Amino acid sequence: MDTVEHDVQSVPSVKYTARDFQSDQDVRWCPGCGDYAILAQVQRVLPELGIPKEKYVFVSGIGCSSRFPYYMSTYGVHGIHGRATAIATGVKLANPDLSVWVATGDGDGLSIGGNHLVHICRRNVDVNILLFNNEIYGLTKGQYSPTSRYGQITRSSPMGNIDHPFNPVLLALGAEATFVARTMDRDQKHLHDVLKRAAEHKGTSFVEIYQNCVVFNDGAFAIFTDKETKDENVVYLEHGKPLIFGKERDKGIRLENHRPVVVSLKDGKYGPDDLLHYDEKDPGLAYTVALMSNYPGMPRPVGVFVDVQRNVYEQDLLNQIKSAKQKYGEPTLEALFNAGDTWEIK
Repeated sequence: MDTVEHDVQSVPSVKYTARDFQSDQDVRWCPGCGDYAILAQVQRVLPELGIPKEKYVFVSGIGCSSRFPYYMSTYGVHGIHGRATAIATGVKLANPDLSVWVATGDGDGLSIGGNHLVHICRRNVDVNILLFNNEIYGLTKGQYSPTSRYGQITRSSPMGNIDHPFNPVLLALGAEATFVARTMDRDQKHLHDVLKRAAEHKGTSFVEIYQNCVVFNDGAFAIFTDKETKDENVVYLEHGKPLIFGKERDKGIRLENHRPVVVSLKDGKYGPDDLLHYDEKDPGLAYTVALMSNYPGMPRPVGVFVDVQRNVYEQDLLNQIKSAKQKYGEPTLEALFNAGDTWEIK
């Protein structure tokens, strides 16, 4: 089948800076909120992509993160609760030339919007999804969310949360998103690099961002972001490289009986060649490594879990439309009304 090429990567006539993507609206998140860091890095990444400013669209649902379109000097849609990915799908299908971004949260994206999130991933619509995960409902004042930890005391779980939390990366991998990553609001360089890679990927990009809520869940990710504890509790995924971590770079990850385990590199028993070398082209390995987040005592994997290619949904749709026109000619409303099974009532 012939292909119909649509490419948002046309070079703009103007060289942009981050300031060009800052709107005239006052940014109104709580002082110290991790959303500021995410906003800043998105505004820094966009000028590097070579896309005309008028081709960007930011879509959100409901939540603190969903104020995002107001603060971007681009086209934007502030949608309804949980429907950001559905709206973004419609925007991309209506105009595949656009660079479409979704700003959603763990409540908006994984609770009422969970169904839509699964389907945009499996369809592989060329949309960038940024899931701000603070493990709490911030906008509605501190109820537990789908990612809140088991036993967590919140406004709606005073005796402790008894729900098993979602692992967003596992969810996206299970729905076969073609780009899945995790990064953190306080790791600015890593955040920038992951966002740029997500934007350059052709297909659904899903990025979970650990985002601190200073009011209702302050310090939820401190063990992974504070200088004193980060090195011992975070392992960065780098394609083709062994999984090594620790302040002295003296620990590594091996697969034993198909399960990741931590080993010491100090005594000489194991070296870098004995460790798991990460392969972001292997979705099965990505799932295995993502499960480390669920195992006590394991470092938290951060980085690109999977980056693979397959047909994007909007391209297949365009090809199907072109094929139908070649076979049946230009459609008319009359032909549509009389297509398929019709009958006359006498």
